[in-house]
Amino acid sequence: MTSLEDTLAVIDALESAGIPYMVVGSLSSNYYGIARSTADADFVVELGDRPISRVSDHLGPRLRLEPQMSFETITGTNKYVFQSTGGPFKVEVFLLSDDAHDCERFRRRRRGTVGGREASIPTAEDVIVTKLRWSLRGRRRKDIDDVRNVIAVQQDALHWEYVYGWCDRHGTRQLLDEIRSSVPKC
Repeated sequence: MTSLEDTLAVIDALESAGIPYMVVGSLSSNYYGIARSTADADFVVELGDRPISRVSDHLGPRLRLEPQMSFETITGTNKYVFQSTGGPFKVEVFLLSDDAHDCERFRRRRRGTVGGREASIPTAEDVIVTKLRWSLRGRRRKDIDDVRNVIAVQQDALHWEYVYGWCDRHGTRQLLDEIRSSVPKC
């Protein structure tokens, strides 16, 4: 089983179980920017009163659900981890939090294509806002690179007022301005 097959299996499981979700992390920035490799796939889900076992039941033995939910410090949310039985690849399933931006980006999600499969993804603007927040919390260079790549590809198609509003609110506007000024205009 490849990492793409594992990711598509989770998309299928979430769709079959009727669990609202969106594909986030590097797969969402790859959709809007310049693709890079990743060791995992990230999802945000709204489980409500549905147990995570609905997803693992659909997956069968290909992805093993780790028994304990954990807290993720970068995103500040709880997550479940599905480990691939065929290699080091893992799928992290984050629970939708009550954070204002987390809720807004989930509400604004749209349909896109991930690995040739239609799936729910955040907007390009919400990828930028989220990656900027994560870069400050985790000091992760890859998040800054992802933001730069999304801006480079999307440029004037982005709703900048929306991005600036959230960046001002989160204290990431200076970082956004620095990144944006480093991207050549097409």
